Formats: sequence, C-alpha cells, structure tokens
Amino acid sequence: MSRRPLPADRALSPATLLIHEAEARSGFGEMSEAMFLTSGFAYDTMEAAEARFDGRDPGFIYSRFSNPTVATFEKRMIALEGAEAGRATASGMAAVTAAMLCQLNAGDHVVAAKALFGSCRYVVEDLCPRFGIASTLVDGADLAQWRAAIRPETKVLFLESPTNPTLEVYDIAAIAAIAHDAGARLVVDNVFATPILQKPLALGADVVIYSATKHIDGQGRVLGGMILGSEKFVMDHLHTFLRQTGPSLSPFNAWTLAKGLETLPLRVERAQATAGRIADVLAEHPKIAKLTYCGRADHPQAELIARQMTGGGTLIAFRVEGDKAAAFRFGNALEIVKISNNLGDAKSILTHPSTTTHQRLSPESRAEMGIVDATLRLSVGLEDADDLIEDIVRALETV
Repeated sequence: MSRRPLPADRALSPATLLIHEAEARSGFGEMSEAMFLTSGFAYDTMEAAEARFDGRDPGFIYSRFSNPTVATFEKRMIALEGAEAGRATASGMAAVTAAMLCQLNAGDHVVAAKALFGSCRYVVEDLCPRFGIASTLVDGADLAQWRAAIRPETKVLFLESPTNPTLEVYDIAAIAAIAHDAGARLVVDNVFATPILQKPLALGADVVIYSATKHIDGQGRVLGGMILGSEKFVMDHLHTFLRQTGPSLSPFNAWTLAKGLETLPLRVERAQATAGRIADVLAEHPKIAKLTYCGRADHPQAELIARQMTGGGTLIAFRVEGDKAAAFRFGNALEIVKISNNLGDAKSILTHPSTTTHQRLSPESRAEMGIVDATLRLSVGLEDADDLIEDIVRALETV
C-alpha cells in the first residue's frame, strides 16, 4: 500500500521525522510498522535470484545483509543524524568494532582519547594490535597531544564526548580538523549526548556511532548499534565488512528501536530537565565532593558545550565524600534509583564505574580518567523529579 509522501518543500523537525520517516506499509495498511521476521527472501525465478545477487535488481537477499524492518530503523537514524548513509548492528560494541576495523589494515595507526568506555579501550589497546594496528592514547582535551600523536600511518582518530563516566567534553570540530590535515577520519561515539543534543557530522566528524541500547531504545529491552557517515565510507568500507562478518541487528530489535525513536525527543527532554534539577541539588550538598553536569555553568568546558551541544543531557557524574565503602553505602540506600551498568533508560540508574564499566582498567588508567573509588555515574530516567531528589538526598545521609 502506498503512503502519502512527506512534504518536500520544507525541512521537518526531528520529532516529526522520527515518527514518519521511512514508513513502509503492507497491503493491510497498518499504522504501526510491520515486523519482517524472516531470515531469507524468495525469488520468482532463478534469473531473478541472479539479478538480485549481482546488483541489477535492488532488493533484499538475506537478513544478515539487510532486512525491511532493519532498513526502516536505519533510514530514520540517517534522517535524524543528517547523514548520507548508515548501517545498524547487533550492539553498540559491534558498531564500535566494525566502524574501526572496516577501515583499518595492518600497519595503520589509531589515535584515541584515554577517556573511553572500558570495552572501547579494549578494542583500541588490545584488539587492534593483534592485527598489526598500532594505537596511541592521548588526553582528549589537549589538542597539542592529538597533533603530537599523529604519524604518517595514522588513519583514525577516535573519541567519545561527553566521556564515560566523567563527562569531559572534547572539541569535535578542532579534532576533526587535526584528523583531516593528517588524511585521517574522526570517529565519534555520541552515546552520551544522543543525536538530539549533538551532531558530530555537522561539526566535522566523519563517522558517528551509537549504542542504540541506550537512549534510542530507552526502556532496557533490546541491544542494538548504529554507524553513520558518508555514502562513500559506507560503501567503500563498512557495507562489505558487515555483510561478510555478520554482526547483524535482528528484525525484532530493529522494530523495537524504530518505535523507541518515536519518543526519543520527549524522553531526552524530560530526563534532561530532571537531571538539571538533581545536579543543582547535589552541587550544594555537603556529602558531594565533586559534581559534573554538562548543563551547569560550572562545568570546566561550559563554553565548548554551549558551542557544540544543545543541552546538558541525562547523565550526572559525582564523587561522594569518602571512599568505595561510602559510595556503596549510598547506592545500597537508594530505593527508587536502580543499580546497573546501563544508561539512557526510563528508569534512573546508578553505576559505580570502578567496579563495573571500567573495572578491567588498571587503577592507574582509571585515575588518569578521573575515576576514583568514590566516583558514581547517575543516568536520570523518567520518574517524578521530586521523588528522585528525595531518594538521593535521603541515601546521602548514609555517606
């Protein structure tokens, strides 16, 4: 069944695109997109199969390569990000690994910010060197270190901003310029900012990656990842890599993520408003030794945030007075906020990075990133703001 086309004479807002972009209806005219839970596709003739495989007849071949439901999710993410092309993956880490390895060869070199999620550090520090790909870690806020780390064989610069979990913010436009001067690409993990609050491609990045598991799903249901960039990057590097290695997003997960996109702007706006209120309360609390929130004027990089983000986000980093035991007492005293290693959920989540997300790193590496035993990360959800504040303030009495 055909559908009415979206208006072509004016730009539509993300909130509209995330509901109506890439609508594909069957003959039943359903309002909610259909799920195509199929591994393969049939052809009318042997000749039709041949034409499909050799590219003369565009269409779906096998769900490891592509699938109608996955394609709907991809098209909505492409429209939201303002990218030329993109591909979905089975998880956020599948997106990170594919975005890096698809464009690298033995003898190449990667420069990455030290402040990365523990699994991302594994890809850069442990996995890439197994294939003869060297890596250098730098202080992501120090542009001189990025420049000094560049080698003739440098092909990729990699960062996340804001960082996990300390919410440092890096100058994407300036680092992109350094990459391009060296003939390299900049890959940005944009999970914390979300595609609602930051557009790395518009700032000069070449590739943007997401764990769609986080805000995009937003309800703790499914895993997924997304890689976005130019049509040339996707076709020259990413498409064949994904097709042959198979980190495929399931159609069910793709359908869930596509439905999650319909409410993404509302959820981010609501959680961000609550996060701002909680950050203001924590900033004045005597049991808090340090607080970092991208929406506050006292963030060390507030001026940069104002230039490259449109909001403070849903994450708060803070350090309680005391040590690991104090942090654990606080977490264990919470009644509404959950303890987990996830983020971007409808439920508010507290994470102790030293013993979970960044546990595999050495104490020295964690200290370099500003992670100590009293460091905590709060992902603010959709609960009532007053209820959350009361829960947090009451739990701080145990510190």
